[in-house]
This record gives sequence, C-alpha cells and structure tokens, in this order.
Amino acid sequence: MKPLPDALVTVIVPGRDVAEFAPEAIASLQAQTFAAWRAILVDDGSIDATSAQFADAAASDPRFTVIRHETPRGLGAARNAGLDLVTTPLVGFLDADDVMTPRALELLVAALTESGSDIAVGAYVRLRPDGRGGYEAGSVQPWVSAATAPARRGTTLAEHPEVSGNIVVWSKLTRVEIWRRAGLRFPEGALYEDQVVAQQLYVHARAIDVIPDVVVHWRERADGSSITQRKDVLRVLADYLDAMRGGIAVLDAAGQRAAARARIRLILEMDTPALVRIAEHHPDAAYRRAVGEFVREVGARADLEAVALDPEGADLRTAAALW
Repeated sequence: MKPLPDALVTVIVPGRDVAEFAPEAIASLQAQTFAAWRAILVDDGSIDATSAQFADAAASDPRFTVIRHETPRGLGAARNAGLDLVTTPLVGFLDADDVMTPRALELLVAALTESGSDIAVGAYVRLRPDGRGGYEAGSVQPWVSAATAPARRGTTLAEHPEVSGNIVVWSKLTRVEIWRRAGLRFPEGALYEDQVVAQQLYVHARAIDVIPDVVVHWRERADGSSITQRKDVLRVLADYLDAMRGGIAVLDAAGQRAAARARIRLILEMDTPALVRIAEHHPDAAYRRAVGEFVREVGARADLEAVALDPEGADLRTAAALW
C-alpha cells in the first residue's frame, strides 16, 4: 500500500456494528488541525451500515483505506490487520465509536517531533449519555491526570511510573519502529486486549512524552453494550482480570517495580471496589470466586510492596478486606 504524499501518521480505526457512531469518529479525523494523516478503517464483520459508511468515507476522501473481515475476529485482530499495512513513521488508534479532539494529532505529533521520544500519551474523558438522546463529555478523571499531567518530554517509565495507569492504546501516538523493534502485536481472541500492549510499549520505550490535553472522548454507550459496561458477565470478567494480571506481569518482567506498584495501587483503588460491589449480589458462585481470588491476590501483592517500602509498619491488608 502506497503512503499518501506527506503522510506522517496512520490512524487505525476498528469497528463492528457501530453505524450509530462511526460517522462522528470519521468526521473527527477529517476535522484534525494536523493534516498529514491517513486512516485505515477496519470493518470487523459488521452486519449493519458500518460497512457502507466506511466505504463511503474511502470513496470520498483518499486518506481513508478500508479493510473488511467477513466474519468478526475481534479488536485485537482488527488492529493487527491495520498495523500490517502501516507505511508511515507514526501510528495511532481510534475506536470507531469514539471521537478524536480536533488538535489531538497536532499536539501528539508536536511532542514527538520536539523530543524524539517513542510514545506520546494524552488525556481522555468519558463521553456519557446526556439523558436527551445525545452524549456529553465529562471531566478528566484523577487517574488520567496522574498519568498525563503535568506535561513531560523525554521521560521514562522509571521516572514517571504513574503513566502505567494509562492502559488504553487509543490515547497514544507511537513510532512504528517501536512495534517492530519489540515485535509487538495485540492479543487476539480476548477482550481488554490493549492493557498488556500498553505496558509493553512503556517498558520498550526509550523515552515517553505525556500531555495533559484531552485527545479522545471515550464513549460509554447509552444501551450498555460497551465492553467496559459488561463486567458482570463471567467471560468478560475473566478477560478483564487476565488483562490486569498480564499488565502487571509485563512490568515485573522488565524490573519496573515502581510502575508495578503504581498499577497495583490504582487497581485496588479503582477496579476492585466496583467488582466487589457486583460480586456481592451476583448469582454465579464462579463469578464471586474469581473476584475474591483476584482481590486477595492483588491485596497480598500490595502488602509485600508496602513492607518493602516501609518495613517498620506499612500495611495494605485493608485492601484485601474489600472481600
């Protein structure tokens, strides 16, 4: 596939049955203040109008290319298919039900150009139903700010371990070279496929930029069909827990103790309390067991980290008492 003249960035946009939202995602790319981009739209076996919308975008704007999977293969496979066709030096991602803010590419490209870093990471907000049939962007959450503010150029995971809390691939712009150098691919056949990849990118990056600017509005669908809204389903829970464990394992294997500690702390603060609330009233004993085992496992790990930091008495066993 030949790159368009002067294209510097490829944005990979996977989607399946997102006809209600895809036009807004496409329009948000076309509204970018940075013009030297192209996009690969990956239709992952859609049976609604998504296929036609992607085709129309490519027919009317040469910056768009379409890949179609005749049967659904999942987000990981869709993103990998896009990665295989990237010919620009920089690559980013946008889910087809989300919205990129107008200056997102401009700001991320500027950071990487200035610093020479491998990755630029931006902030994001949730796009929630407004009760009137539309969606409204919220505010930047504390864990997002901890990862992306204040602005930093040329930092590292060891210097800024809180960046490990930004576990989504679509708020980042990366050099394609890091994917090839580290042999990175998205896991296929599993949900939450970007959590492990995010940590792999951090540990392999020679330098990282962060910007506090919001680069993506992340949609929470009104019908509750987003993956992040289905954590009460046992199979979804299993993939969610595997992704969190896998991300910590990547940090451990790289010797990034501070980042692993920051990630565990955030999981205990943000993830496990919500899961415990679901489990308390869940009819499936297997679901309750899975949550209980995970909370005890992560709580015990937090205890070990706390004792290592403060042998005289630091103790986070109260985290495990959530279950």
